[in-house]
Amino acid sequence: MNSGKFWLVLSLLFVVVMALYFAFNPSYERSLQAKFYYTLGDYKQAHSLAKEAFALDSYNRMAATVMTQSQTALKFVDYIAQAKAYSADIAAIAAAERIGEAEKARIKLMCEVMMESFVKISPIARDGRSVVIDRALIDEAKGYYEQFVALHEKVTKTL
Repeated sequence: MNSGKFWLVLSLLFVVVMALYFAFNPSYERSLQAKFYYTLGDYKQAHSLAKEAFALDSYNRMAATVMTQSQTALKFVDYIAQAKAYSADIAAIAAAERIGEAEKARIKLMCEVMMESFVKISPIARDGRSVVIDRALIDEAKGYYEQFVALHEKVTKTL
């Protein structure tokens, strides 16, 4: 019985020491902040904090993981921003009364760029499964990809 209490106290002491280590170690403190910002969807801030934490302690696996996750998420964010910009350009071209061959070729090129960009982002994007990347982010990027594929097919037929 006495031995059981000893191990319980020793285990609790170990947990407290580890908690204090994580709370006061600057690398892990930044890692926890990075994870918080990643969870909120602020991938730039998360990447920046995780990069700082990793620079302080290259053995900090949490920092390495959050840095990689946020880097991948930022690729999706950048793809979505580019897709929105290209969609606005295409909408402006489509608003014209008559669309010439040069405009069709330009639309086709934009679609090809976005289709290739999506494939290069990550293999995760193709099957839509990811444990670490926000599902809504993948779905939004995939939705733009599918729009560009459909538009590319239509434009290719008319050229």
